Amino acid sequence: MLRFLVVLLVALAASSIGFKKYVWFISIGYGFAIALLGVVLLVMFREQLDAGTTLICALLVIYGIRLGGYLTYRELRTSSYGKRMKGEIKDGSEMSLGAKCGIWAGASILYACEVSPVFFRLSDGYGANVSVIIGALVMVVGLVVESTADLQKQRAKRANPRQFVRTGLFGFVRCPNYLGELLFWTGVFVTGFGALHGLVQWLVALVGYLGIIFVMFSGARRLEIRQNKTYGNDPEYRRYVSTVPIMIPFVHLYSVEKYRWLVA
Repeated sequence: MLRFLVVLLVALAASSIGFKKYVWFISIGYGFAIALLGVVLLVMFREQLDAGTTLICALLVIYGIRLGGYLTYRELRTSSYGKRMKGEIKDGSEMSLGAKCGIWAGASILYACEVSPVFFRLSDGYGANVSVIIGALVMVVGLVVESTADLQKQRAKRANPRQFVRTGLFGFVRCPNYLGELLFWTGVFVTGFGALHGLVQWLVALVGYLGIIFVMFSGARRLEIRQNKTYGNDPEYRRYVSTVPIMIPFVHLYSVEKYRWLVA
């Protein structure tokens, strides 16, 4: 349990960047927290790592660096993004310190829980098995989907900033980057199969997995509301949103705007 406390403290330290701008608790701080947690797992359990468990820890590092780096670039270098989001995302200047601390703590606990399937496998002395192999493959697929979606959106917006994106992966689902996130963390959760034991371990792992699913659908809802305001009068957009699922391919879920409980 002491080692898991270390994991939580590392998540708190990495995500504390959110005190500069509170949304960074769950964006830039999120990416770099996961990267640092992957490094911590590699160091903490270095004597018992095998090829499979080293791979899944390394994938956490790669995932976090890519996401944190991409979000940092978008936030600090892309002026069009800042202008577009101004007024839609508050800067937190009016938020109390207590509220910020609550977001910081809640986000950090979620990040620690997200990596817990890998942590529990290593802390209990389990090596790689079929679950690790399958989970690692799903993690790689998720990482590729998310990275590809971000690049495709960036290029499409550079070519036509006033047009919604519907090419590439966006022709299959409207939020392929969020789909990539779900796949990646599904893979992480799968790596815990055969290693998670007892109610506490399963509960911690489920909090992390279900928590990130909730966050992704909440993000999809915010994006849908924003796009409906921007493109709602465009017949092509209305046709697009009525025929392309919002996040899960082949699942006829085209809108989550009405689900007001999806607030994060």
